[in-house]
Amino acid sequence: MTTPRRALILIDVQNDYFDAEGPLAIQYPSREDSLANILSTLETADQTGMPVAVVQHEYPAGAPVFAAGSEGWKVHPAVEDAVGPDATWVTKSHASVFAGTGLTEWIREQEVDTITLVGYMTNNCVVGTAADSEPLGLAVEVLSDATGAVHLANEAGSVSAQQVHETLMVLLHSNFAAVATTQDWATAVAGGAVLPKSDLGSSAVQGRETQAPANA
Repeated sequence: MTTPRRALILIDVQNDYFDAEGPLAIQYPSREDSLANILSTLETADQTGMPVAVVQHEYPAGAPVFAAGSEGWKVHPAVEDAVGPDATWVTKSHASVFAGTGLTEWIREQEVDTITLVGYMTNNCVVGTAADSEPLGLAVEVLSDATGAVHLANEAGSVSAQQVHETLMVLLHSNFAAVATTQDWATAVAGGAVLPKSDLGSSAVQGRETQAPANA
């Protein structure tokens, strides 16, 4: 099997996600733990010469979150310090990192066939980017402990951040991405290996077996 040509994409690792009193504070996994793992992926990328893109969500000045130039809009200082000088920086205003950013062209220029997604939020920009990668012919890796979600509630119901995150990891692994921990990913990178991924049919069969009544 061909060695993956990877690029690491940091999605919206911005201060608004770390404001404990703000509406978008990451709740699961803990933002401190996920940040530490994000920094670990940057070390791996630096050691292996992996291309890195840093994506920053941006709304117009005065917006309640990610307002251009605001403190919450800025990339977390630990990430800013850790990112190497060759990284590509882009801003976006949609869930997918590909919408209006030029990253599709950058990926082609880098001859990348596999993108590794870390950052926030699992329930918006991570899943949106993973789904948007399919028609581009890109393999996707999502690191479960270097991403994170928030609690959600609306007219359709309510779910905890843990439920959101864990459900989406299973969903992503069933079709859109290979889901792994940061450590397993680093091991795969070091060995030039492809991370294993399930498929929708297998996941459906296993899901049916798992949920079947014991006396069925």
